[in-house]
Amino acid sequence: MTAVLEAQALGRKYGKRWALRECTIDIPAGHVVGLVGPNGAGKTTLLKLASGQLEPTTGGIIVLGGRPGDTPAQLAKVGFVAQDTPVYAGLTVAEHLRLGARLNPRWDAAMARERIAQLGLVPAQRAGKLSGGQRAQLALTLGLAKRPELLILDEPVASLDPLARREFLQGLTEAAVAHKLSVLLSSHLVSDLERVCDYVIVLVDSRVRMAGEVGQMLATHHRLTGPRRALDRLPVGQHVVSTRHTDRQSTLVVRTEAPIHDPAWTVTQLSLEDLVLAYMDKHADENRRAVAEVRR
Repeated sequence: MTAVLEAQALGRKYGKRWALRECTIDIPAGHVVGLVGPNGAGKTTLLKLASGQLEPTTGGIIVLGGRPGDTPAQLAKVGFVAQDTPVYAGLTVAEHLRLGARLNPRWDAAMARERIAQLGLVPAQRAGKLSGGQRAQLALTLGLAKRPELLILDEPVASLDPLARREFLQGLTEAAVAHKLSVLLSSHLVSDLERVCDYVIVLVDSRVRMAGEVGQMLATHHRLTGPRRALDRLPVGQHVVSTRHTDRQSTLVVRTEAPIHDPAWTVTQLSLEDLVLAYMDKHADENRRAVAEVRR
C-alpha cells in the first residue's frame, strides 16, 4: 500500500534540546492515525514537520511522495488544523468560507456550504460568538473543504466538552470515509482515539515507541498476571513492554505472536488505552532491564 508519510531518522532540535529524535516510521495511506504521547513527547513537532511548517535538523521526511511544503501543489495536498482550532474571531462563518476559497486552489465550496448547513451554523455569525465546539467544527470544515489527501489535526478536541468531542470525532470519521482521506490526529485523550483510529503511533521522550495497525497491536500484546517467581520462565520470544510488581505477584504487558500456554500466567486482553499506557510508562525501560536480568 502507498505510504502517506515516510520518515527516516527524522529529528528536530531547538537549541540544545531535541524535540524529536531518530523518528523512523512508514504510515500507509487510507488510515485514521492516532498520534499519542505525554506532553513534550514531540507530537506537535512531528505534525509541523509533516505539514512543512518546520525543517528537519536531521534525517528526512516524505509526505504523499514529496517534501512537505516544497511546492504549492504539495501544500494543496495537506490540510492542517492546529491545536487552538484557529479561526478569526472578527470574521463571519461565510467570510471564512470565502477566504478558504481564495487561498485554496482545490476548494470545494459546495461541500463547505453543505457541511455548515448540516452543523446548523449561521453564515452571518461571527466566529468569536461561536461555542468552542462550533469553532472546532468550522476549523474542520475549512480543512476538509481544502480537499486534501492528508488531513493533520493537532489536539483538535483538547478543550472541548465530552459531547462536543464526540460530535467532532464523528464528523471527522464520516468525512474520512466519504472523501477517502488519510488522517493524522494527535491527542492525549486515548479513549477518544480508540473510537476513531485504526492505526496508532506512540511517542515517548521524543522517540517512537510503537507504531502499527490497532487490530494487529492488540492481537500481539497481552497482559500476564502471575507469581513473581515466574519471571524467569518467560519464553525468549516474548518482549516485555512494562511490568508492575507486588511482593508476591507480577503483572506484565508482553508482545508476542506465539500463544501463551504457561499455566503460571493468567492471560487477559488489553484495550488500546491499556496498551498505550504500557508503552508510555516512564519506568518501562528500567523494568525491561530488570526482567532481562532475571531471565539470564
